[in-house]
Amino acid sequence: MTILIDNPPTIAWTGETIEIIDQTLLPAELKVITLNNVDGVIDAIKRLAIRGAPAIGACGAYGMVIAIDHISTDDLDKLVGEMKEAAEKIGNTRPTAVNLSYAVRRVLDVAMTGKSKEGIRDLALSEANKIFTEDRDACDAIGRYGAEELSTYKTLMTHCNAGRLATTGIGTALGVVYGKALAGQEVEVFAAETRPLLQGARLTAWELSNAGIPVTVIPDSSACSLMASGAIDAVVVGADRIATNGDAANKIGTFAHAVSARNAGVPFYVAAPTTTFDPNTSNGQDIRIEQRDPNEVRGVEKVSVPSEGVEIWNPAFDVTPAEFISGIITEYGVIRSDYRESIEDLLSKASL
Repeated sequence: MTILIDNPPTIAWTGETIEIIDQTLLPAELKVITLNNVDGVIDAIKRLAIRGAPAIGACGAYGMVIAIDHISTDDLDKLVGEMKEAAEKIGNTRPTAVNLSYAVRRVLDVAMTGKSKEGIRDLALSEANKIFTEDRDACDAIGRYGAEELSTYKTLMTHCNAGRLATTGIGTALGVVYGKALAGQEVEVFAAETRPLLQGARLTAWELSNAGIPVTVIPDSSACSLMASGAIDAVVVGADRIATNGDAANKIGTFAHAVSARNAGVPFYVAAPTTTFDPNTSNGQDIRIEQRDPNEVRGVEKVSVPSEGVEIWNPAFDVTPAEFISGIITEYGVIRSDYRESIEDLLSKASL
């Protein structure tokens, strides 16, 4: 089985610009767009033309290279000052996903050691390429470890999209699905639709069906009944930020699935690379949750639902407490139970 992650790639560096699949148009239209300035990078991330913590991390990293290309001065002090401004703008575009701020900061720190504008640009591009490649390799490893961990489970449920559209590789949660398929294991997926923007129904269903993986889309509200019926062997989701105690932020609705999974006795896994772990966040209460535009909830096919004047609460993410998580699948293996100690060891291995 072959997973086509380059046909076209979710994100690619052309030498001067970034090319991405505009995910707001899927599945109706597969369109590649070009980002050639910092404002374009920020806009693409904000409006979810590119999304998924690892993917926007890579986009932000290459965005720093574009920022350097658009700085006119050769004065190193002024150059570094403008680079820091660009890093702050890009890094704060989506506050919950730690991969974005991590990648931008990493490129900035390395680039600032350069002795000339050309040298700074070369260092920035080299580091951005490393971030891209490391994520692709991490996805492959997560797929292998996940396939081993979930080898006896055929029917998996997932939420949102944590596949090739969310990373530079085969994905995290869906990387586990692909890992099982590549290992010759039977696998089928129930994808929660993921309201309000339907990343499960639009994106996960699109990429799994294109890969030949059996996939069924379900309403978010049906997941509890489905798990209680015994139809689901395990749940596996991605993450946008994981605290040092194992609490994990992911797309809104994930926590509800974790509660349902525990009630039904269904194992609940998080799949994420080490770049999603935040050593500066001790628990889920400290994770800043992004609030999205109320119109994402209000508009349904140009009809206002609910009525005008009704307030909308539209958080992009929620936090699943570590106690609900059976294991976290990383590129270094699966960690479980005593998460704080395990995560400390993990971050030490990854030099984070």
